Amino acid sequence: MTRYRNMPLPNASADSTLLSIGSCATLACLLEVTAPKPGNVHRGADFADMTFTDFVVSAAAIGPAMQRAAQRGVGATVLEAVRATRRLVPVNTNLGTVLLLAPLAAVRRPQPLDVGVPQVLAGLTARDSEDVYAAIRLAQPGGLGATAEMDVAGTAPQDLLEAMRAAAGRDMVALQASRTCSEP
Repeated sequence: MTRYRNMPLPNASADSTLLSIGSCATLACLLEVTAPKPGNVHRGADFADMTFTDFVVSAAAIGPAMQRAAQRGVGATVLEAVRATRRLVPVNTNLGTVLLLAPLAAVRRPQPLDVGVPQVLAGLTARDSEDVYAAIRLAQPGGLGATAEMDVAGTAPQDLLEAMRAAAGRDMVALQASRTCSEP
């Protein structure tokens, strides 16, 4: 990917040669869905209820939300991205991706991600938790089931990372978030 990093634009200033955060999020989603993966939608395989085009449209839908993540925060970004996706696509195509990208997008530039992501996660609020729970309910991901503790169908906990740690044994996105916030 380094060959795309600093492609100069005609008559552009030095700051405008890099892709925006929103464009990077969209591009990441596009690259992910074009990679053939057994059992997943990609450009050579659709499902009956979910197509490659659904994922392409979803990738475009989340860019503006990710662009504003550093100003709005993780929870608001996740909810905005899921709402934007749902306005255009009737199925959950990107909840997990949005949950993983939002903390990256929320890091203020030029702070490095290895420092910024743990800070973003440490700064999560009860409102972030409420917004993420609302986004999960809106996305309607398959296979959630019910749990006795911190179920997404119930009231959001005060601490989103606590909910992620509780779900880490059954959810790969929660596992990644809990690992990220526990690393030194």
